[in-house]
Amino acid sequence: MSEPDTSYVAQLDPRQRAMLAEMGVRVWAPAATEAPAPAPVPAAQPEPAIAPAAPATPVAGPPARPPARPPEPAAPPPATPAPIQAPHASAVASMDWPELQATVAACEACGLCRSRTQTVFGVGSTQANVMIVGEAPGEQEDRQGEPFVGPAGQLLDAMLRAIQHDRQASDERGVYIANVLKCRPPANRNPAPDEVLRCEPYLARQVALVKPRVIIAMGRFAVQSLLNTTDPIGRLRGRVHHYQGVPVVVTYHPAYLLRTPADKAKAWADLCLAMDALG
Repeated sequence: MSEPDTSYVAQLDPRQRAMLAEMGVRVWAPAATEAPAPAPVPAAQPEPAIAPAAPATPVAGPPARPPARPPEPAAPPPATPAPIQAPHASAVASMDWPELQATVAACEACGLCRSRTQTVFGVGSTQANVMIVGEAPGEQEDRQGEPFVGPAGQLLDAMLRAIQHDRQASDERGVYIANVLKCRPPANRNPAPDEVLRCEPYLARQVALVKPRVIIAMGRFAVQSLLNTTDPIGRLRGRVHHYQGVPVVVTYHPAYLLRTPADKAKAWADLCLAMDALG
């Protein structure tokens, strides 16, 4: 006997089973087969901890420059000792000859004191009627300490003899010779206005001590210093000017006449004008 087909019974639901039971039909159903236990789901494994990423290694580049140091302040230049100022004009105005000459010899009123060999004070008769005023000492004057030496001095001596005067004479034929500047400018450059200004009290005192009856100003800087003007010699020649009440005649410097012999005739006319002023 074959086994009842239970495939149909297995397909009956509870309602159909109840109806068959009401009709008296017995239904055999195979023992329920235990459903295989579901395969255990493996426990979730904890995710491995992710180590923090190592910082990226910087790409090697040029070494960083150290921060710039602030520039150090420049060292101040060595201080130049201030020259000894010339005595005030009022003090110079009361000096006698020895004191005036000693003051000029020690003067450091301007930078010329650092380059001179010696000061050039003046020569001649201190009671002369004629006073010659030049510009500044040259190389030979700086060396010998006397104004108007060398070729220019020789020409001046010839000019003085032409009007019957002599720098060596101590009588009425004598002359007194001085310069506006008492120190030689380096390389015989032109005198600077400040240098002339600092030396002016010395020349003013020499004029006051000599008390000449006429002054012959030779050269542009002598003329402009005595007359306080910027006019050229050509405009000032041929007239009698005055300095501290003393007549002043303008003429060319002997050094200029050596370079320009054609103007010697003009210089002779100036000397004649000075003798007329001496009268």
